[in-house]
Amino acid sequence: MELDGRIAVITGAASGIGLALTERFLSEGMVVVMADIEQPVLERESARIADAGGRVLPVVCDVSDPDQVTGLRDAAVAAHGAVHLLCNNAGVANGQVNHRTKPATWQWVVGVNVLGVAYGVSAFVPLMLEQGEGHVVNTASEAGLTSSPVLGPYHATKYAVVGLSESLALELEGTGVGVSCLCPELVATRIFESSRNAPEALGFPPPPAVPIEQMAEFMGTVAMDPADLAADVAYAVRARRFWILTHQSTLGRVHDRNRRLEQGRNPKFGHGA
Repeated sequence: MELDGRIAVITGAASGIGLALTERFLSEGMVVVMADIEQPVLERESARIADAGGRVLPVVCDVSDPDQVTGLRDAAVAAHGAVHLLCNNAGVANGQVNHRTKPATWQWVVGVNVLGVAYGVSAFVPLMLEQGEGHVVNTASEAGLTSSPVLGPYHATKYAVVGLSESLALELEGTGVGVSCLCPELVATRIFESSRNAPEALGFPPPPAVPIEQMAEFMGTVAMDPADLAADVAYAVRARRFWILTHQSTLGRVHDRNRRLEQGRNPKFGHGA
């Protein structure tokens, strides 16, 4: 897929993976519509990028609201006439034991992680089909391929994104619209501080800063630089590659999980179990 001169829409674009994707696709010659719910951060980062010569359009958007996602599409089309790349990247995490997770928390995590992706597909894919070309990148996670304790809502939603993405790829085969499913392991972002963007009604306290080194030690992996991940995504879009895995260890974990499934054995946390 040709990137230079094309239009990208990226959700969750003001920080973390989304910001790295924005900067990478700008370096590829694309124009980027930056969507994010954090208005102050979005304004700051889009202004910084624009001052450096990047062609960006900031749009405040809560992806859990289908009307706002439709409005995002309309703003992109009004400004640029087309959308060639959609990165459904916005996501949140909440660490809590499943049976202690409140219904409102489930609704928040599902609304952003699953419905945000679904609304993006509904709003943008018909446009791409009309154009006869386009590409969708859905950010899932290694957590959508294997499971661990405490992150039940996150796992549930990321498994859903993997399934949605596989189904979408089958539906769009031969149409000129491609699909990629991004399943990163640990990336150096603020995903574990997601409650900063949670609805006030949930009553979450201000999130503590989570040292990425601490998370890497707990998960037994290495935190990836978002810029390196963004390079992998750009390659996958060009190559029309579906799976985007960031760590070789993911394949080992998936193999162990599937082996236990094939043998009818119960789930177990930990590599090589």
